[in-house]
Amino acid sequence: MSSIFSKIVNGDLPCYRVAEDDLFLAFLDVNPLVKGHVLVVPKQEVDYIFDLEDDLLAGLTLFAKKVAIKMKRILPCDRIGVTVIGLEVPHAHIHLMPINSIADMDFSKPKKKFDSAELTKIAKSISEA
Repeated sequence: MSSIFSKIVNGDLPCYRVAEDDLFLAFLDVNPLVKGHVLVVPKQEVDYIFDLEDDLLAGLTLFAKKVAIKMKRILPCDRIGVTVIGLEVPHAHIHLMPINSIADMDFSKPKKKFDSAELTKIAKSISEA
């Protein structure tokens, strides 16, 4: 069975696309911890990030770096935080979040809500940065 991220990659579900190439996709988390929370996934469905082939894992990291640089340009923050948890969706992914403190990456906090217009605006701003 395809993961929700595979359905997004395949175009079966919509997303707020931030960046894409032949191997990877970055899109806004629709249940973000902070404004501008981005998920970066390989298009190939692999459950556990450390089960990715070495070249794919390296490529995912470099792709995430490009996205993080764009995020830092347009989102007010001290850093772009990076985390991999890998329990919530059985598809390897990286969370990129604009942060000012470690508390900004507390996954036990309530998720933020943004309307479609705001998510579209954020995705477009990052994409064009």
